[in-house]
Amino acid sequence: MSERKTIAIIGAGIVGVSAAVWLQRDGHDVILIDKAGPGEGTSHGNGGVLASCSIIPVTVPGLLQKAPRMLFDPSQPLFMKWGYVPKLLPWLVRYLKHANVDDVERIAAALAPIVGDSLNDHQALAQGTGAEKWLTPSDYLFLYENRKHFEGDALGWDIRRKHGFEWEELEGEAFHAYDPIFSKDIGFAARLPDHGHITDPGRYVKDLAAHVQANGGRIIRAAVDDVVRENGHVVGVRAAGETIACDTAIVTAGVWSGPLANKLGVSVPLESERGYHLELVEPSAMLKSPVMVASGKFVATPMEGRIRLAGIVEFGGLAAPPSRAPFELMRKNARAAFPGVTWKDEVEWMGHRPAPADSIPVIGEVPGVEGAYMGFGHHHIGLTGGPKTGRLLAQMIAGRTPNADTGVYAPSRYTN
Repeated sequence: MSERKTIAIIGAGIVGVSAAVWLQRDGHDVILIDKAGPGEGTSHGNGGVLASCSIIPVTVPGLLQKAPRMLFDPSQPLFMKWGYVPKLLPWLVRYLKHANVDDVERIAAALAPIVGDSLNDHQALAQGTGAEKWLTPSDYLFLYENRKHFEGDALGWDIRRKHGFEWEELEGEAFHAYDPIFSKDIGFAARLPDHGHITDPGRYVKDLAAHVQANGGRIIRAAVDDVVRENGHVVGVRAAGETIACDTAIVTAGVWSGPLANKLGVSVPLESERGYHLELVEPSAMLKSPVMVASGKFVATPMEGRIRLAGIVEFGGLAAPPSRAPFELMRKNARAAFPGVTWKDEVEWMGHRPAPADSIPVIGEVPGVEGAYMGFGHHHIGLTGGPKTGRLLAQMIAGRTPNADTGVYAPSRYTN
């Protein structure tokens, strides 16, 4: 290994905790710092799917034409806090510029190395930590009304095929024999093997963090204000009015990474993609595998004692409270997708997914600041790509050459 370092990791979601595990395995001392504690934010509230095939960005061709209609249709999974539009507009203009075939293919090629082997990446991360019990290998199914509906997503499936993904097509009775829980209105499924899901994402990240702590890592609950530098080198991070000494600092604070990145000279066009989940507690029947229901653009995942529904997109910033309409839409969609299922209770959650305008995460060393690194901006695939991102950061810090072209993720693309 390289020389033993003290490494402060700002943000204890899946990316930060993954980096901590891999850095400890390299022999470094790690300090995890998070304002809410490990696994409390989006790493708790995500859809729980290790969605290796989710390399297609939201910004597909035709989005510009569809988005206005979607915003005014309460049955569509896109919502807006209208008072936030003036602040959102500069980011939105940059975001929508990528809604073309060339950019979709370029973004998919960038995402595939981060998420394409997620189950194996999670198994390697969790091995020997006590968190393995939350990992479940499984299929992942995309559900459509019929074959014509499926063929409407041909661009995305063609790109997945180019990146080595294979699937089985199940129609009519073949699909309902696979999982009879679903409505007869769903007549087609693309079944992707070699995926997985996590039966309690929040507890999974907490168990990984507990392993870090048991191996000598420090966990500090505080908000970090700045990365302290002397002569171009990181010497500490400032939190709660004091400086915590370190040799290296990694910003892995999700959507809250933006202000810290700015102070380090990296101006990322970053927005909150406000994500919602609704949990159906003690359901009368359980899904066989996680599914993406294409008609409602929502994911349903079997978890411990509950089914979790996720997948709504809302733009409205970090301060506004949750909206009611996304929860109502998920409830309605669930009743339509699996009409015979009842449940005893519900849990609602809203959180913030970090969305850079180009849909590609920011991973790597900060130019001009020795010892400063970043790993954030995974949109809705942070849980899927967290372990690989953490491992890449550990390799970079050790001076090893990662087995992927990391230039596409470099913070330097956003330097001021």
